[in-house]
Amino acid sequence: MDDYIKEDPFLTAHKPKEDGFPYELETDSLADSMGLRLPNRSLYVLQGAVGGGKSLISQRLAFGLCENGVKVLVITTELTTRGWVEQMESIGYGVTDAIREGRLLVFSRFGTIAEPVPDIGLQELLQSEAIELADVVIIDAASSIMPDDLDDKSRFQLMQQLRQICSSGRSLMLCVDPEEMDHKLMHTLRASSEVVLDLETAMIGGEIKRNIVITRFLRAAGPIQTSIGWRVEPSMGFIVDITAVS
Repeated sequence: MDDYIKEDPFLTAHKPKEDGFPYELETDSLADSMGLRLPNRSLYVLQGAVGGGKSLISQRLAFGLCENGVKVLVITTELTTRGWVEQMESIGYGVTDAIREGRLLVFSRFGTIAEPVPDIGLQELLQSEAIELADVVIIDAASSIMPDDLDDKSRFQLMQQLRQICSSGRSLMLCVDPEEMDHKLMHTLRASSEVVLDLETAMIGGEIKRNIVITRFLRAAGPIQTSIGWRVEPSMGFIVDITAVS
């Protein structure tokens, strides 16, 4: 048992990475178009409306990070733990080994059954001990558990809490729907984040076209495209639409 604990990455101390977090995959060119690495000590905002692809993009990033040796904690407020893993499997991202080896930890607001844990908000989740052990924490969707009607002091305290999590080298990704959030908090969050990705969809020629608009990406290790077209194919995962990259 002691040997297992020593070998489990999620039970070992978090070690800050000073050169960012790699997330490239051989199956797509997303990292080549979006900075090569995600910056450490940073807040990432992934913003989009319902159906905009927030979960799919966060899943692609989570898988890429895990495949490159980054310890990832995913907190889902929309799916059960099993549902999240099955969704990953359906797009060709097998994560069973990553979970078993401690490179990936998945928490759900619903646990393994469809009954939400009452009165769990963002600030309570941010106190989880698992956060201390991860390199990157992904909360999807953070906006559904954000506090409402914050005054200026409470808004500042929440941002201070988010920054405290990032201060020792880890990064925090918040997937948000602006319609679910306090607008002043949304503005503050975007203004304070190192990475802001806006997801856009449009109907063109009878087909849904999806784009990642890179609004901000600080401390990039490689080229940054303004906009990246993408789609997801069953069992193939995320695919960059090279005709829609600019």
